Amino acid sequence: MRNRLTTFAPLLLAGLLAGFTLWLDRFAQGPERDIVGPSRHDPDYIVEKLSGVRMGETGAASYTLSAAKLVHYPDDDTTVLTAPKLVSYASPKAAVTVTASEGVVSAKGDHVYFQDDVRVTRAAHDGASELVMRTTFLHVVPDHHIARTDRAVTLTDDANTVTAVGLEMNSETRVIKLLSNVRGSYDPGKAPVGRPGR
Repeated sequence: MRNRLTTFAPLLLAGLLAGFTLWLDRFAQGPERDIVGPSRHDPDYIVEKLSGVRMGETGAASYTLSAAKLVHYPDDDTTVLTAPKLVSYASPKAAVTVTASEGVVSAKGDHVYFQDDVRVTRAAHDGASELVMRTTFLHVVPDHHIARTDRAVTLTDDANTVTAVGLEMNSETRVIKLLSNVRGSYDPGKAPVGRPGR
């Protein structure tokens, strides 16, 4: 019996040492990462210099969307746009253009989130000057012609400057709602001759 213990002791010790070494190696490396599963957030395709048009029921362009680069992620089916530009033709009088540093399009394409250096421009029309709105974030629902933000906004035209926190805008009805902390100024020296300030 003692001879057997003497024979197996080195093997048992070697086995324990190997097991301890394996455990120590796994502990030092941390948990294994899922490198092929759904937890990865890698793009499945990238497109550069893209442009698309959404047609309305009459066959006329409802809006256009272009970007310097598009990256699609299959894990959450979102699309990230670099330097996006959305032009809405909802109002026949004046197109509304939205630009930003980056945009994120939802899985179904029915929501676009613009962020960083967001600029919304309503073209001049019927004696009204160009209107420009600036903010850091804007949520746009293109099919409903709605844009909204809860961030600080600045609106300017030829003679007016208005600041607020929070905004809702309908590019079809051309109605803009300023939600809080609204302040405005008017410079009559910048107003066109023969047209009072609005």
